[in-house]
Amino acid sequence: MKMQVSKHILLFIAAIAIFAGCKNGANKGVENDIKFETITVDKTYHMMNNQENPNCNLQLSFTYPVRYENSEILHKIQKEFIRTYFGDNYEEYAPEEAVVHYTVVHYTDDYLQAYQELETDFQTEIEKDRNAPVSAWFSYYEMSSNQIAFNHDHIISYTVNFENYTGGAHGAHSYTNHVIDLRTGDRITEEDIFIENFQDTLAQILVDKIAEQNNVENPNDLENIGYFSVEEIYPNNNFLIDENGITYTFNEYEIAAYVIGATNVYLSYDEVRHLLRKNSPVSQVSGI
Repeated sequence: MKMQVSKHILLFIAAIAIFAGCKNGANKGVENDIKFETITVDKTYHMMNNQENPNCNLQLSFTYPVRYENSEILHKIQKEFIRTYFGDNYEEYAPEEAVVHYTVVHYTDDYLQAYQELETDFQTEIEKDRNAPVSAWFSYYEMSSNQIAFNHDHIISYTVNFENYTGGAHGAHSYTNHVIDLRTGDRITEEDIFIENFQDTLAQILVDKIAEQNNVENPNDLENIGYFSVEEIYPNNNFLIDENGITYTFNEYEIAAYVIGATNVYLSYDEVRHLLRKNSPVSQVSGI
């Protein structure tokens, strides 16, 4: 059965669009001279090649850089895109463009092979009770994509969206954000953009913003609507940079119950200006 893109992903993309447009007429600066291409996969396999049996469905849409003036940095960024999308086990296949395509094929084959290994368990369950509704337990899916959220002033921000189901009550969703400095090809971390000992102050700003987003006057009351201890809400390095500010993402179960879903927290540069380093990799974008 073909799976449609999850409403969680659509809502997350819409949230990024809202954050990006929250300042009318914002100047994005100079667009980076880097080109991207996208590889898509949509594969379905039925157990034992029988259309009446449960199936797995793999859908992926992988966007990656293919051209940049500095070939050494291009290869470095391609490697980072592969690692953050497919995992460390596939990093060795980077960075040549032809190998990028091979990585996708290899990942697809690994996923289908892992599913085929469940066929013995499926047959065993059927033999136990042929009337048992076990099909749903073995109907797996995985959907993933990555979106470029910002591509200006030597900065690339992108998000890897991932959703899968491998039995159980519900699927799992995750959103991992990455920011790259095109001048070096390195990932930009919190330590690169914030002053020393920023964590406690930024944590309080994040908690206050989450409370505001949920119309809660006292941040401690967040615990009454599904959030865990507010003292455990802390900067997690999972952020995006754009022309207006910084967007943090906290995934399912990270700071709240599953029903809450992912929590996105947008911080304008003005709100964290006192915490930003001068002459950091994002100084041109932030105006610091």
